[in-house]
Amino acid sequence: MKIAIVCYPTFGGSGVVATELGLALAEKGHEIHFITYKQPVRLELLSKNIQFHEVSVPDYPLFHYQPYELALSSKLVDMVKLHRIEVLHVHYAIPHAYAGYMAKMMLQAEGISIPIVTTLHGTDITLVGNHPFYKPAVTFSINKSDVVTSVSQSLKDDTNRLFDITSEIDVVPNFIDVEKYTNPYTDCQRGLMAEEDEFIITHISNLRPVKRIQDVIEIFYRVQQKIPATLIMVGEGPEKDPAERLCREKGIQDKVRFVGNSSEIDKILCFSDLFLLPSEKESFGLAALEAMASGVPVISSNTGGLSEVNEQGVSGYLSDVGNVAEMANNAISILKDPDELKKFKQQAKQVAKKFDTQNIVPMYEEVYQKAVAYVS
Repeated sequence: MKIAIVCYPTFGGSGVVATELGLALAEKGHEIHFITYKQPVRLELLSKNIQFHEVSVPDYPLFHYQPYELALSSKLVDMVKLHRIEVLHVHYAIPHAYAGYMAKMMLQAEGISIPIVTTLHGTDITLVGNHPFYKPAVTFSINKSDVVTSVSQSLKDDTNRLFDITSEIDVVPNFIDVEKYTNPYTDCQRGLMAEEDEFIITHISNLRPVKRIQDVIEIFYRVQQKIPATLIMVGEGPEKDPAERLCREKGIQDKVRFVGNSSEIDKILCFSDLFLLPSEKESFGLAALEAMASGVPVISSNTGGLSEVNEQGVSGYLSDVGNVAEMANNAISILKDPDELKKFKQQAKQVAKKFDTQNIVPMYEEVYQKAVAYVS
């Protein structure tokens, strides 16, 4: 099947999942066309089944903001006709679902029928999409999609609660290739990140307020008072500076390392003993899943889709948003007992296997067949 994937080409979860989906589909023999304004960060072009088409937006002084949606919809029309694409799969409602619908209408005027699959990822619904400026367009775009999927049951429920949705939403969870998280290091070289007697605790995100970065610091502060530990903070974002200030205020700046947008996530997770994700909201929790696949138990909030990923008392523990005391106590209970830590590490890997590529990608293939049947 010839499939066009439209996504944001960034470190964010929606772009990562869309890229990994395209790679997995290409390995299964599908012809994949990525259409976006920049090559996705995880896209590997060394495949006969993968093509990347850049969306260029001309810079005209007339426009205060350049019309990316217009350029994208036009590019989609051109690529569908040129490559005889059979399905448009747009990730993130804004602006991709809207641009996809416009492309579909333009193609329909030329006698070409193409189905649109829209995958909802989270903030496109709960934060941005629900804004009064965008809500009518997002509602329209979702309802005009041939098939709609969400990455968790929680996000599906939020979408139906926040919008007047007439379309059925299929839950297709995020996924990972578990084999890629098999530890390739014979020597983890933990000494690169911490002292020999220290546990390594990790947080990975875009360091936005919704991730409750100060809670991460607060939890770690409590843990390191009881157990020798180092905190590795991966990512860049607006909460980085306040977090660094909080570390200095608490006198733990030497125990916390901010490493930016690292390209060595696999190595960092290999080092890690525990993963913290106390977010205000998570539509799924892909970072938690990646940690679990690496054998790292997760201490998280119980918001959104996290409870569908992180199993209470199995792969880690969940607490109410903001309950840093309980999160710290749960972290200490895992780390203080070597047998308990070993058990949780093994269990985290087992839970992650449920979300393996081999289990989830076939669900998307079924979605594409369903979408094609709608326009046949």
